[in-house]
Amino acid sequence: MADVLIALVALIHVYIVVLEMALWKKPRGRAVFGTTEEYAEQTAVLAANQGLYNGFLVAALVVALVADGDVGYAFSVFSTACVVVAGVYGGFTVSRRILFVQAGPALAALVAVLIAG
Repeated sequence: MADVLIALVALIHVYIVVLEMALWKKPRGRAVFGTTEEYAEQTAVLAANQGLYNGFLVAALVVALVADGDVGYAFSVFSTACVVVAGVYGGFTVSRRILFVQAGPALAALVAVLIAG
């Protein structure tokens, strides 16, 4: 169950990477983030940088899925905990929706990892 939840969190973040790095200035990206065309144009470099960091989270989540033993467990705990922290921060500073879209699934994955121990 933990691996399924980690994979879900990774897929969510792949989507976020695409939104922030490729679709930020496009209608789909602006609709998801509620930005204007002008704002999206002005902040595209910042969004791409943010997308790159989300890509690193994806990389850590993938390592969690493919690594065996202690390494896989460590990456599972670390990467899901990082997503929880990022989601909680975003939920309180940007949009409460982030708590449900990002932090919620990551917290479920983290709990599943800890229970599976």
